[in-house]
Amino acid sequence: MGDGLASSHSQPRIAVILPCYNEEAAIAATVAGFRQALPGATVYVYDNNSRDRTRDAAVAAGAVVRTERQQGKGHVVRRMFADVDADIYLMADGDLTYDPKAAPAMVDLLLAEQLDMVVGTRRHEEKDAYRGGHVLGNKLFTGILSGLFGRSFTDIFSGYRVFSRHFVKSFPVLSAGFEIETEISVHALELRMPVGEVETAYGARLEGSHSKLSTYSDGWRILRTIVTLYRVERPALFYGMIGALLLALALVLAIPLIVTYLQTGLVPRFPTAILVTGITVIAVLSFFAGLILDTVTRGRREVRRLAYLAYPAPGRE
Repeated sequence: MGDGLASSHSQPRIAVILPCYNEEAAIAATVAGFRQALPGATVYVYDNNSRDRTRDAAVAAGAVVRTERQQGKGHVVRRMFADVDADIYLMADGDLTYDPKAAPAMVDLLLAEQLDMVVGTRRHEEKDAYRGGHVLGNKLFTGILSGLFGRSFTDIFSGYRVFSRHFVKSFPVLSAGFEIETEISVHALELRMPVGEVETAYGARLEGSHSKLSTYSDGWRILRTIVTLYRVERPALFYGMIGALLLALALVLAIPLIVTYLQTGLVPRFPTAILVTGITVIAVLSFFAGLILDTVTRGRREVRRLAYLAYPAPGRE
């Protein structure tokens, strides 16, 4: 381990948490890799209804194996964060695509700079490690997240992350599937947590191990999650934009009516006039809804911040 971990006043408890679904081919090597990289850590494997021998292979490799019956990575992460008690949490996949050798550097960075999350940004050197569509999608969604929230991460979809206890115990997991990484990123951005990144190698899956990602369906779910989180976390801007668009539409429809009225003193198209009035009322209501919900969001953010501060982290007591 590096100097950062060795210099801490008391040895922190490290938990390696691995969500797994049908990873018999790779889970034993994954567990062994993290046990070697972090000798003092406890490795937890959470089996998500695997139909192969994932559980048996993980137990034989020395992991603590638990089960989550609700299908989906988000459900597994919620269970892991709730059940496991540690000072530092390292989350990765059970397919050995993430390099366990990078784990000490990620933990050291978290401790040395007192961060709440370190993201292992993927450097895919192998041709079969990362599909081209996923590379493009990652860049696209990273840009969207940056535009909506003002800042982002280099790799928002990386499943290789180290968390502080602060982060894990204050994070109300709402996602069910692979959109969980997006929700994690937004949580860190919204609470303005100190975060860092470490570049890590990203390898191809072992023979017999298959990806559970669906490029289009998962991409749609992630986009929907980003929009939903923006609506929840930035209601004044979200509903303000809707109100502005409606007001612009009402103005476009109203201009011919105003011109006709100024020329003749008459309003001949009553249905259009009524439509303009209705759209204007909805626009105003949208503005006020955004303001009211923004107050509610601020209150929720304060509660999450208090929950974040309630859990001590190594070096911050």
